[in-house]
Amino acid sequence: MQKSHATKASEVKRDWHLLDAKGQILGRFSTQVAIFLLGKNKTNWVPYLDMGDYVVVVNAKDIKVTGKKETDKIYYRYTGYPGGLRKESLGHLRSRRPEEILRRSVVGMLPRGKLGQAMVKKLYVYPGPEGEMVEKAKGAQNG
Repeated sequence: MQKSHATKASEVKRDWHLLDAKGQILGRFSTQVAIFLLGKNKTNWVPYLDMGDYVVVVNAKDIKVTGKKETDKIYYRYTGYPGGLRKESLGHLRSRRPEEILRRSVVGMLPRGKLGQAMVKKLYVYPGPEGEMVEKAKGAQNG
């Protein structure tokens, strides 16, 4: 008879993944990033632990979207004040903060609450090519 094994937080081993978003489709690429952050690529995955790896995404400004999403997709945020609903199209957000498009897409695929917040902290998105950005991300994790 085999015994089952409950994975503990002390047994979690984290790796670093460097992904290039250049020419990738937003939704499909976001699911790959979310799988690494969730830790579902590991054989001992359990839903109640943060087993995810660190993910560094470069060239986020070159990510593709299909159809007319560049003009039709709208991001909403509310300031908390009356009349404070702010709208922004994907194209405008890309020109202002291109890394935020990918970050919002991935955050929507993660669980809500403390577990998801811990996973998001291991995501580093940069608009341009790698260079010193990877070292900065590793330094942020160590420091």
